[in-house]
Parts: sequence; structure tokens; C-alpha cells
Amino acid sequence: MRKLFTVCLSMLIGFGYAQETEVLQKLDEKAAYYGDISKEIWDLAELGYLEKESSGLLQKTLADAGFTIKAGVADIPTAFVAEFGSGQPIVGIMAEFDALPGVSQKAVPFREPVVEGGAGHACGHHLFGTASVAAGIAAKEWMEENNIKGTIRVYGTPAEEGGGGKVYMAKSGIMDDVDAMLHWHPSSANNAGANSSLANISTKFRFYGEASHAAAAPDRGRSALDGVEAMNYMVNLMREHVPQETRMHYVITRGGEAPNVVPAFAESYHYVRHPNALKVKELFEKLVDAAEGAAQGTQTTMEYEIINGVYNLMPNETLASIMHKNLERIGGVSYSAEELKFAEDIIETYPQGVMVSPEDAEKIAPFEVNEKGAGGSTDVGDVSWLVPTAGLGTATWVPGTSAHTWQAVAAGGTSIGRKGMMVAAKTLALTAIDVFKDPSIAEKAKAELNERRGADFKYEALTGDRKPPLDYRK
Repeated sequence: MRKLFTVCLSMLIGFGYAQETEVLQKLDEKAAYYGDISKEIWDLAELGYLEKESSGLLQKTLADAGFTIKAGVADIPTAFVAEFGSGQPIVGIMAEFDALPGVSQKAVPFREPVVEGGAGHACGHHLFGTASVAAGIAAKEWMEENNIKGTIRVYGTPAEEGGGGKVYMAKSGIMDDVDAMLHWHPSSANNAGANSSLANISTKFRFYGEASHAAAAPDRGRSALDGVEAMNYMVNLMREHVPQETRMHYVITRGGEAPNVVPAFAESYHYVRHPNALKVKELFEKLVDAAEGAAQGTQTTMEYEIINGVYNLMPNETLASIMHKNLERIGGVSYSAEELKFAEDIIETYPQGVMVSPEDAEKIAPFEVNEKGAGGSTDVGDVSWLVPTAGLGTATWVPGTSAHTWQAVAAGGTSIGRKGMMVAAKTLALTAIDVFKDPSIAEKAKAELNERRGADFKYEALTGDRKPPLDYRK
């Protein structure tokens, strides 16, 4: 009797594995279809909160596959929620699709913009959004074929690049009932660890002075640019006296119109980052102090606007370990002869001392848990403090490529990017299926989240009560 039970159990497990293999085969069959969608979004290269066509294309793809679409959620015209099914567990997959300004680039291994000074997908969000949609559709089809109870959602999340789309979606409450939230990001390597990130507050400081002829009547003028420069000088001095994990950087977005006119208006755009969101709030207050001092010292006036504020990522080992297992099953990215030549040419453009091999794209990084964030920031952070969240990165770029570069745009427009995209789609789909097959995974992930954030945690967005900055890229 025990032997019969063991045989039946083995057959059921084998059947489940066969079902998953079929899911992967279907994704392979639709790789060209999803590749075309990603390329169309790559060509559009729409900036944050302006991604009307990119968002519309992903919404149509999901609607054609049988999802119900809610568009314009959280007071954001390009945000959406696509849903299929009912009941628990609820598995969400987040999809980004905004581009970056100033990094337009053709899909060639040397610097050649499509439009000089134009936008480009230097963070690979055209791949991000498409893979997440592909994974959602694959999971939905598996649920239909196997009569699985539960809900699959794809969240269309605009303006990750400094606009904080997910922050406002999280604040609206439309993610509160999610049991497991999945995401991914383009990269130059394959990784699915339980990693954190840097919290961040980004702010525009605006100084107002008095215009005058800079030569004939300088005493009548009060330079707003002096205010900006005085603030930035103090901020640079401050770098010596902040925690070493802090990152502060800025650009002067307005400095005046002509040298012979004392600038009546000037603006500086600042980021301050740290692995801890509470520490970021403290550091931000120091920036405000510097701005107020600069205004007083230059006899100008100052106001500031918080454009974005994001928490550090909350690691979730429960979900991340399952994501890693599935990434190992799928494997990394192998190059054709043509792709290998492209990769070698791209590597030649790196600064001296960057030692990488195209074969690194095939490797899967070991599983790690990193409690302290480093590198960049993401609005996924806010979501991860509210619901159990896990993500991965895949080699959509040539190994050694940095995000926000023309090299990332170039590879993202080729088959190299599309291969990495499908690795992500498959891994996300299998992870969603695992949660539907075993809802206790979501329960364990929720318990881990509660333990990590503490019983007294109360979410307060770093953006305060402001509305989405829909015009921050205009």
C-alpha cells in the first residue's frame, strides 16, 4: 500500500513538473511576439508619467489575453492593474516601462544616438514591462488549464525613474491585499538574492532673486544662482560629515538665461540616499538647512518641492529563495556568434580595468541575503514594506554594463536584451505558479515581513501627502 502511495505521489509530482515545462515551452513559442512588444516600447522611449503609448500597448496585450483592466489608477493616467481570477492567494507582478532622458542610442556597439539628446531605455524598462506581462499571461493560462483558485494581477507602474509611481500606487491601497508581489530588473548578471537597496529623497530647490543689469547695476540685483551655488557648496562640504553609506548628488536644472542679467530664478535638483529610510529623512533636513542658509546669505528666497521619496527594499528570504531556485532551473543567457561579437565590441568601450567575459551572462549568482542596501534606489522599496516582495535581475545587458548608459540602451534593443527578458519571464511565471500551488509560501513570507518590519511599523510615505508629480519630466 505504501509503495502504491509513493508511486502515485511521484506521478503527481512528475505531472506538475510536466505542466511547468509546458508553460516554459509556450513562453519560448511566444518569444518573438514579446520581443516585438519590447522593441516597440524601446522605440517609443517615453519618459515617466508620459508613457501613454507604452502603457496602452501593455494594457492591450493583457486585455487580449483575457485580463480585466483598470486604467488610470492612483490618479496616474498611465498606471493600471490587470487582473484574472478570484480569491486567495493574490499574486502580483509589477511592470515598469519608462525611459530616461538624454541617453538616446541605436542598437549598435558604438556611440550613435537615434536623436541627439533624446530619451532612451538605459534601464531596460521596455524589457521589464514586457517580461512581467508575459509572466502574468503564462501564469493565467496555467491557472485556467488547471482550474486553479486565486488571483493573478499585473501592476503597470509608471515613472520609476525619479517619479515614484509605485509609491503613489502603494499609498492608494490597491496593493494592500496582495499575498506575494514579484518583480525583476534588467541587469548585466543573473541574480535572485534577498537584497535591500538605498532609500532616497529627491528634491528640487528653487531660489528667487532680483534681476538687474550685471554690469550697469549689479547692486540692484540678487542672484538666485548665487543661492543655488552657495547651497551646493555647503552640501559638498557636508559630504565629509555624513555616514559613509550616504550618497548625495545633484544637477543645476536652471541657472539663468544670460551672463549680463543677474538671474532672478535658479533651481537645483538633489538626491540624498542611505540604506535606512529614517536616516534619509534626517539627512534631507540637513539639505533644507543648507538651502535656507544659502538663501539668507545671498538675500534670496527659497522654496523646495519633494519630487520623490522611496524606502529601502525589505528583503524576503522566503520568496527570494523560491525565485532563486526557479532562476537556477531556467539558467542564464548564452550568446550566438553574432551576439558574442556585439558583446566583445561593447566590452571594448568600457573604462580600463573592467574585467569581464561574455560567458558571465550564463552564470547564476549564489543565493545571498543582504540586509543593507547599496547602489541604487527603487520605488519597489515602499511596496516591499507593505506586502511580501521578491525580485531578480537577469543579463539583458553585456556583462560589465552599468545601468543608465548608452551601452545598456544598445544591448536592450538587440536579441541579447530579449533573451534576458525571457529568462525573467519564465522565472517570474514559475515563482507565481509555486505560490498558487502552495499558498503556505505566502503565509510564511508574510510572517517574515511582519518580523522584519516590527509590530509597531506604520507606513508613512517619504513623499508626504503630495500628489503624483505628473509633470516632473515635462
